[in-house]
Amino acid sequence: MEKTNAMRILDQKKIKYNVFEYPHEEGVCVEGNEVARLLNQDPKQVFKTLVTVSNTKKYYVCVIPVLNELDLKKAAKACGEKSLSMIAVKELLPLTGYVRGGCSPIGMKKAFQTVIDDSALNYDNIIFSGGKIGIQIMMNPNDLSKIIRLSFNDIKKED
Repeated sequence: MEKTNAMRILDQKKIKYNVFEYPHEEGVCVEGNEVARLLNQDPKQVFKTLVTVSNTKKYYVCVIPVLNELDLKKAAKACGEKSLSMIAVKELLPLTGYVRGGCSPIGMKKAFQTVIDDSALNYDNIIFSGGKIGIQIMMNPNDLSKIIRLSFNDIKKED
């Protein structure tokens, strides 16, 4: 398997992680709940990476469980902003270097402030995109702070 940017960064920092691969059609995004099913993992432990923009034109990365929706008001508060909105899909690749379905919080073109839903702290390990559709990384959520600027906050909509 070819290493992704995210894996190279984790290797460089000597951070422990596991890689999972799942079958997919080339270039086709697989929904998060389907990724959890394909990996035979608890969907509450599988996270998706979302990129938002504030009213002040600053970008923020939000990482939440795949079955949940991002609460933009809670996320804005966690980022110290008045409001946030999702970026357009066409902006994702030029901004982050990643495509939809393969966006990892690790290894983006620029380092953006990241907020991870605090439910991640309920697990020894969480699973998220490894930077390419079909590849997921499993690692301790606290170890992410060794690589990216992050905080843990309640940012998902209630079920």
